[in-house]
Amino acid sequence: MPNTPPSSRPVPETAAGLFAAGDRRPDEGYQIRIDRDGTWYYHGSPIRRMELVKLFSTVLRRDEAGDYWLVTPAERGRIQVEEVPFTAVGLTVQGEGDAQELVFRTNLDVEVTAGPDHPIRVEESDGTGEPRPYILIRDNLEARITRSVFYELVERAQMLGDGEEVQVGIWSMRTFFPLGRPMNRATVF
Repeated sequence: MPNTPPSSRPVPETAAGLFAAGDRRPDEGYQIRIDRDGTWYYHGSPIRRMELVKLFSTVLRRDEAGDYWLVTPAERGRIQVEEVPFTAVGLTVQGEGDAQELVFRTNLDVEVTAGPDHPIRVEESDGTGEPRPYILIRDNLEARITRSVFYELVERAQMLGDGEEVQVGIWSMRTFFPLGRPMNRATVF
């Protein structure tokens, strides 16, 4: 198989098939890429077996330098991640007020409740100022909150602050998460 062009290599049916590929040097990464939408690719082909993607995600790690790795007891290999490895595609709200709980579901059916252990953060896109929201899933691995889910958060947003500046955000597990930068009260009303 070493003479097979990368774009036509079949996606292994099992994790053992990937880790035993034998066509990479120890210092190279696996030919796996996760795109902005959370789709996993092997040698340019989407991995269509969700069970396999879920298995790979359990051994996914991110180091302090920001590099992503698949780590098993036997070896580790670097992979490419376009933005973050997961997307938050669903939201369930339980309760209300500052005690409400925001339960996010990822594209791999993992559920996390926003709170101190799973904070929400919002960055602004360079140039456009468009919000880019994320939630921490586990161990330095985040999910990008999809636009539709972010709109659900905005619909439930509250204002915090009694001075000239107010912060628009949302509560979960008695933790307030800003959904953007502070605003002047006069521009809000």
